Amino acid sequence: MPALIPVSARPRRLPRALWLALAALSLGAALWAHGPIGQWPGYHAFADDRAWLGLPNAANVLSNLPFLLVGAWALRRLRRAAAASPSASAWRAFALALVLTAIGSSVYHWAPSNAALVGDRLPIAWACAALVCAFLGERVGTHWSGLRTIVPALAIATLAVAFWWLTEQAGAGDLRLYLFVQFLPMLLVPLGLALGLAATTPAAAPARAWWTVLACYAAAKLLELADQGVLAWLGGLSGHTLKHLVAAAGAAWLLRAVVRAQTPGVSSGSRR
Repeated sequence: MPALIPVSARPRRLPRALWLALAALSLGAALWAHGPIGQWPGYHAFADDRAWLGLPNAANVLSNLPFLLVGAWALRRLRRAAAASPSASAWRAFALALVLTAIGSSVYHWAPSNAALVGDRLPIAWACAALVCAFLGERVGTHWSGLRTIVPALAIATLAVAFWWLTEQAGAGDLRLYLFVQFLPMLLVPLGLALGLAATTPAAAPARAWWTVLACYAAAKLLELADQGVLAWLGGLSGHTLKHLVAAAGAAWLLRAVVRAQTPGVSSGSRR
């Protein structure tokens, strides 16, 4: 019979939530080690620049409307969210960021420039920060989705965009901080779900909703990269226009699940 190993002598496994912290640190370290990441030349040259009824770049401007509709709908529905739900503030911040994304992105695509891009990137960074707070609050600890965490997270997101703008103005633009904020939820969410982090609250968004929004985000990034090719293939729609629509669809799917989970008396199914 094998000798029993004393409990105190057994190797301890890292808490599953700690893996998220290590992943975030690894992402930050990798971006830092990479060195400055500049905005690629021709960033503002989108494939579809057709005007419609006097509106320049009409498809890329108008395709932001779904963000406005989804965000406004969620804000209205989340007003009735359960008062005891610890993640309600984070989800409201995310919905508001979607509304502001619609405005900022529309203004940017109306007349693309670095100055207008600040107004586009700020609400996107805020949305990413709010998503991280919501997910950590629902899967790690409820304090992560409180205002004491959300406010600093939004401040860091703002700093990330400001850092890019200031370095761009100095002639050596650096997107590393912005990329960290943007990709952090796309790293932590699948890792947390794969680790099987259990919901910390009955009002948590179900895992399937998170997986759906991750798939939509990945598809949106691919469409963005294939902007010209998609326009040549479809003729009427460019990759960037479809990126807006797919990203808005993913946000709508996630927020629909959130509203069902956060609203008293509405079933949201399994939390796993």
